[in-house]
Amino acid sequence: MYENTPAEVELCPYAGHFYLPGNREINMAITKQKKVEIVEKVTGIAGKASTIVFARFRGLNVAAQNEMRKAFRAQDIGYTVAKKSLVRRAMDSQKFEGTMPELDGEIGLAYGADELAPARELAVFVKKYPEMLSFAGGVFGGKYVNQAEIISIASIPGMQALRGQLVQLFNSPIQRFATVMHENAKKQSVNL
Repeated sequence: MYENTPAEVELCPYAGHFYLPGNREINMAITKQKKVEIVEKVTGIAGKASTIVFARFRGLNVAAQNEMRKAFRAQDIGYTVAKKSLVRRAMDSQKFEGTMPELDGEIGLAYGADELAPARELAVFVKKYPEMLSFAGGVFGGKYVNQAEIISIASIPGMQALRGQLVQLFNSPIQRFATVMHENAKKQSVNL
């Protein structure tokens, strides 16, 4: 906590924003050294992550962000907040295909090695906090994607669900065949 800062102030030091009770926002300048560190961090994330999801948030309190980070950690997903200009600078250095989506408002980045998990897990919290959190776009497969595309990526089921659907697909004809055979056997036994 910073000196002379009331305990009820919520801090978001990477973005340079501080919130007083009632969602009154205070913007504070970030030092040049801190900006360099943030750009390096976001550049490192962009270089390693398979998928990056840009999340627009406004008024998301610390408790909700901590809940989100905890759920992300369980899925091996990272989450960080940075100023839009620093995110743009870091992303420009990576040379992704396409045009970077418009980043308006406060931006958080969800990222991970799994191509679907960051979008899918963020979608859970977008549904939980729709007035405070939304998709802004992202990077998928080395290309920038817009908000609609990242929402459709988030709706793709996980590997476990896909395996279950595949097993059900294989099992369904076998189950129908067994039912038909059982009914035939029952008819033949009645006829005897």
